[in-house]
Amino acid sequence: MTETLRKPRARGRAAAAAEMAPEATMPAAEAPANPAENLKAEPAAKLPVPVPAAVNPVTGDTPEKRAAEAGFRRLDRTFHAMMGRAEGGISPISLGLAWADWAAHLSMSPGKQAELAWKSARKMQRLAAEVMCQAKGGNGDGSLCVQPLKQDRRFAGPEWMKFPFSLYSQSFLLAQQWWSNATTDIAGVEKKHEKLVEFYGRQFLDMLSPSNYLATNPQLIERTLEEKGQNLMRGAQYFMEDFQKRVTHSDDVTSAEFTPGQEVAATPGKVVFRNRLIELIQYAPTTGAVHATPLLIVPAWIMKYYILDLAPKDSLIKWLVAQGFSVFCISWKNPDEGDRDLGFDDYRKLGVMAAIDAISAITGAPKIHALGYCLGGTLTSVTAATMARDGDNRLASLTMLAAQVDFTEAGELSLFTNEDQLSLIEDMMWDEGYLDKTAMAGTFSMLKSKDLVWSKAVHEYMLGERESASELGAWSQDATRMPYRMHSEYLRHLFLDNDLAEGRMVSGGSHVFLQDIKIPVFAVATENDHIAPWNSVFKLTYLTGDGVTFALVSGGHNTGIVAPPGSPRSKYRLLEHVAGTPHPGAEEWAAGVAKVTGSWWEPWAEWLRKTGAAEEVTPPSLGNEALGYPQVCDAPGAYVMER
Repeated sequence: MTETLRKPRARGRAAAAAEMAPEATMPAAEAPANPAENLKAEPAAKLPVPVPAAVNPVTGDTPEKRAAEAGFRRLDRTFHAMMGRAEGGISPISLGLAWADWAAHLSMSPGKQAELAWKSARKMQRLAAEVMCQAKGGNGDGSLCVQPLKQDRRFAGPEWMKFPFSLYSQSFLLAQQWWSNATTDIAGVEKKHEKLVEFYGRQFLDMLSPSNYLATNPQLIERTLEEKGQNLMRGAQYFMEDFQKRVTHSDDVTSAEFTPGQEVAATPGKVVFRNRLIELIQYAPTTGAVHATPLLIVPAWIMKYYILDLAPKDSLIKWLVAQGFSVFCISWKNPDEGDRDLGFDDYRKLGVMAAIDAISAITGAPKIHALGYCLGGTLTSVTAATMARDGDNRLASLTMLAAQVDFTEAGELSLFTNEDQLSLIEDMMWDEGYLDKTAMAGTFSMLKSKDLVWSKAVHEYMLGERESASELGAWSQDATRMPYRMHSEYLRHLFLDNDLAEGRMVSGGSHVFLQDIKIPVFAVATENDHIAPWNSVFKLTYLTGDGVTFALVSGGHNTGIVAPPGSPRSKYRLLEHVAGTPHPGAEEWAAGVAKVTGSWWEPWAEWLRKTGAAEEVTPPSLGNEALGYPQVCDAPGAYVMER
């Protein structure tokens, strides 16, 4: 439009100059008596009228207005992305609102303030009694002056029972207890704000623990005196090595001790299908006959699949193959900026459904067992509900490992899923096209900072002892990125809005309902899971439309799942809920069921045999080139090697 206006103005000035030039040289006698007549005879050239842009009669929108508003929004998002990276992906506004809510209500609660003062005085009396006990050389009955907390391993050594270190540890533990009292049970504070304030207060106190400092940690003092400071020199060297790796991003390289395809992810097989999102691995059988119903494993896209195929002795996949199952496993692509627009439904269609189609074609089996781990389980449950809605009955059963479908009690991870926090993460992802793996790793470390940050730092940088490398440790460092659209959708629809459990989830263009899943379900939860709390996973027992077998196993989110037969500490409790019978409460059931020593793998494998086809068949070929599923390459494939 600017060009249209400028050119006529140029032509108008040129025409006027051309008309005026002859008049300037014309003799006065020859000039017309009436200039108006000359204007009538020589009318001025008409300027073209610019065509106005399309205007919305209701809103007054124009393309220019929309472009300007989009530019303002880009400026906001760019600024937020820069701010998010500087703050480690944590929103200070969210935290500030929580603190303001807590502080305002505490300031208006004189009863709570009096209670906190009273409890503080009692704790001071307890500390004074401990000091007096130490001064006397102990209690008269021979008992310890200090009773350490069983769940806190930082002060478990006998050195912490002696003065003044007992005073340091007890002061700290009592301060922790007081802070917990100060941040809870205040009338009027939103529950999420209360949890957020308590969580960050605990993070701050963990940083101040006397176990973290040389002058207040008796074990560090003793080691330093024994080694004449050599432990501190080694620790400083380890710190510089780790700092250099972090700055140069050389920590992205997989540990040479545990390379996929060699020490881990080494179960023989072939990649029989590949698209832009997945590689499908089919594992070579080791038995003369296999169960007629094949098994598909769907890991979470935020981690590499070989958590289920670690060293041979700990590999669930290898163990299943040895049990006579035809095993297939999805290996997700590590997304980059080109995958920014892949959404949750793309992962269902290009991931789980594409794998099911391939397995059906390769094996010819009418039914397939499906297993989902962590968020892979959530995705698989959405797929199962979609298939049930559409009349696709190819699933024989559904196994959910540490996987949630209801996110109202998703543990401390839900503290990072409010509107303010998600908007910040979305702007960070919008800028790069994905969420970098370090952001998720930092969040998970914060959830267990006492063990994963401070205790680790003391052990390596002050005691000067490197933790020995392990398969699980190497896997945990081999993290992945999350594409912008997918990560935003699952955080909003699942964690923030709980759409799946409440019937608002849309898949394939229509709503899906968990109650439509009318196939047997086996759900596994772990007792010490800080990502998928077991009582949250337990809700599967009453949210689906058929019977559910629920296993509560010892261990954490990963260690409880990777628990092969023969593991010395493995225990489990089993619930077999029949559809149509009353549902037990989670806590009541757990309190009334005895733990069984052993691995949950064995009862689950027996359950698979019962829910699948009874007969055994000749192992299917690896791939089927005639049907479009050739052998692409050897397992573990190419996607698992991407960094």
